[in-house]
Amino acid sequence: MTYTASDADGHRAMALALRVGELLLGSGEATENVGGAMRRILETYGLRNVEADVNLSAITLSHVPEDGRAATTAERRVRRRQPDYDRLIAVHGLVGEITAEGLTLAETKDRLREITRRVKVYPEWAVVCSLALISASAAVLIGGDLIVAAAAFAATVLGDRAGAWLGRRGVAEFFQLAVAAGFGALIAVLLIWREVPVPASAVVVGAVIALLPGRPLVACVQDGIAGEYVTATARLTEVVFIVAAVVSGIGSMLALAVKLGVPITVDNVPVAPLSMATPQLVGATGVSLTFAVALLVPPRYLLPGALGGLLIWVTFVFLTWRGFPSVVATTVASAVVGLLGTAFARRVKVPSMVFVIPAIGPLLPGSVLYKGMLEMSLGELSRGTLHLIEALSIALAIGAGVIMGSEVLRAFRGHDLARRIRPASRRTRGY
Repeated sequence: MTYTASDADGHRAMALALRVGELLLGSGEATENVGGAMRRILETYGLRNVEADVNLSAITLSHVPEDGRAATTAERRVRRRQPDYDRLIAVHGLVGEITAEGLTLAETKDRLREITRRVKVYPEWAVVCSLALISASAAVLIGGDLIVAAAAFAATVLGDRAGAWLGRRGVAEFFQLAVAAGFGALIAVLLIWREVPVPASAVVVGAVIALLPGRPLVACVQDGIAGEYVTATARLTEVVFIVAAVVSGIGSMLALAVKLGVPITVDNVPVAPLSMATPQLVGATGVSLTFAVALLVPPRYLLPGALGGLLIWVTFVFLTWRGFPSVVATTVASAVVGLLGTAFARRVKVPSMVFVIPAIGPLLPGSVLYKGMLEMSLGELSRGTLHLIEALSIALAIGAGVIMGSEVLRAFRGHDLARRIRPASRRTRGY
């Protein structure tokens, strides 16, 4: 089938590609992959020389016919971005069917309608519980006991429900995240105030890890490496604002506690033991498993994501034992997961982020971020700033490592057309 941009069916094909792009981008897909998927769809329907411009909040398609006919430009805004990896897998599968089997526009439209109307793979209560279990698992990972894990679970549920209440009243997400982070700090402050003999600060660290933007961070680095600098900058700004919201919530609560005389010191901050003992292995696996549920990964793919969390932790600890600096160990461990996760994703024909994003959870820098905020709240601005920079460095190392792993696989997977025309592979020698 071949359409032209002046045909009604050509316009429908562009509208279809825009809708597919919106679903992919809204589900967390990288800009490069979104643009590639839309171009493949339009080429299948006979529309050549189409340019796709994808940024964080809008998608534009432009077609300029070579025979002198009027050009066509269409745009679609991406107003809702919420990770749903079950839907992401379904949309990727649909794109594959379109390009391989040549579905008609009517068939594709019906299939797309089914995907958008499908019931979520997990109910809302399961997603809320999974977020809380991320915090509980992270608390166990850094040495907390069952009391600390239960406190982290409760703090995350309270923070999430408070954020949802604010969201229903139109309050900006920045303040929703700040309130959610503040609840984690509040529970820890109460435990310290009541002198409960547990590592109370592990509650805050667990709550922070559940809120840190691992998915946007990886997408940010991926877009930057792919040459999509505008979108990468926008994603980095998003990451900065999310972290700023978390830092604001924690910092405000800690500053208030210090003013009220609660005996909080930097010595209270727990650090994950560099150990392969059972609690750490269970905690790392639990963080990744519950991250996968929170991202709506289908049940059949939960186990690979959980094993990825176990693998990244074991690799990180092993490299640290060997004397590698923390940032280097983080980068290499993330690259291993990126390489194996991407290879497995290609084998089962799903997006690699379905496995890679949950796997990075155990290495997110919750302890360092909390320590930096506590030091700043205690007036140690220089040390606090250094720890915040360290947290940012670790986060960027995770993103760069994950993409490095996938790029290594790309370099050795053989010669194909997709790599030859990939914009990121064009040599400029830095100019």
